[in-house]
Amino acid sequence: MITRKRPAAVVCALLAVLTAGLAFPAGAAAGEPTGQDAPKVDLVLDVSGSMRARDIDGQSRMAAAKQAFNEVLDATPEEVELGIRTLGADYPGDDRKTGCKDTAQLYPVGPLDRTEAKTAVATLTPTGWTPIGPALLKAAGDLDGGNGSKRIVLISDGEDTCAPLDPCEVAREIAAKGIGLTIDTLGLVPTAKLSRQLSCIAEATGGTYTSVEHQDELTDRVNQLVDRAADPVVTPVATEGATECAKAPTLKSGLYTDREEFGQQRWYRVDVLPGQELRASVSVAADRAVNPDYGVLLRAVTVHGREIVRGEAAGGGRTDVISTGLRYPKPEREDSDSDKPAAEAVCLAVTNSYSAASGVKTTPGLPLELTVDVVDGPSHASDVASFGLGRGWWLLGVLILTGFLAGLVWGWLSRWRVAVWRTN
Repeated sequence: MITRKRPAAVVCALLAVLTAGLAFPAGAAAGEPTGQDAPKVDLVLDVSGSMRARDIDGQSRMAAAKQAFNEVLDATPEEVELGIRTLGADYPGDDRKTGCKDTAQLYPVGPLDRTEAKTAVATLTPTGWTPIGPALLKAAGDLDGGNGSKRIVLISDGEDTCAPLDPCEVAREIAAKGIGLTIDTLGLVPTAKLSRQLSCIAEATGGTYTSVEHQDELTDRVNQLVDRAADPVVTPVATEGATECAKAPTLKSGLYTDREEFGQQRWYRVDVLPGQELRASVSVAADRAVNPDYGVLLRAVTVHGREIVRGEAAGGGRTDVISTGLRYPKPEREDSDSDKPAAEAVCLAVTNSYSAASGVKTTPGLPLELTVDVVDGPSHASDVASFGLGRGWWLLGVLILTGFLAGLVWGWLSRWRVAVWRTN
């Protein structure tokens, strides 16, 4: 039996173990690496004139992007081949035809020389147009060759200015080539129109779109995407959650996709043996306009309905993907004489509080990604117990007793000092 309910504070600390976004578990059963070649990432940065705007933490968008790039370059895994492409960095004039050709490889995709790449970034000055479509076409060429993972990370603060070359159609053409290239997009202080365009680009290749209003958000998100390129590529498995635990599908370690209606609760089951640890995370994407103030709740529950542990996260209307996670270590059963102790079903309940904006369709449901990882827990039972005090009560008792005795000694010393002072 599962006998302890974890404190909420412990859950908050454990969420750091999981990625907010969409971390893939090591050794996941659902999917294999695409190949042994080095993963490649091309960072495509908008350097158009609008990047001069000073609305990101009191600094210009360009300054925030430079600072984020420097931190990302420091943190890039050694195995990742990284390059940087610009758009709108060189031509300051009014000729549209020339401005729409303004994209260049600032640093070639390959083994990273951090100093050289930082020096190149430092030279950038907001200049011209926003040729997103042409830049994506060139970036796809930058990543040509090899069978490792390939990812474009596009950072822009404005819509494409070079129609009729629609960047969404460019992204669809890239996806149709079947070269396994993913485009992730980030919008700096985006308008509704920019959000729609960048979302369309990302969705065409199975990527993600994120709106950014702070420099640390930009750094963290680009770091996540670069790190993801170095991870083994996992193919998500489609599943369909149930309306109650008893009817839920049983999942093994892996990455799963589903759709969840607005305000709905979906159930899944995972078998956990004594001594194993269940780690789970869920992400729900707002792929259409939603009302502000929403959240996602992930709970681990016994088959009898008793909550074991939970994780939750909230958004404020500008977050496009919201994620949360939990971790549950199941202790060994000391009273079991069986060589093969029975697994116990743990029910995972995913609940969202999204609501549709006026005129927005509620079907199909919102995209949901669920990561499940069942691994061997800590080697000592006492390590497991420490997550919920359990056998750790003795330590708490020792601390209380020590504090009590220390208080008595301090009080006695204080009274002795007063008595000595008075006699003198």
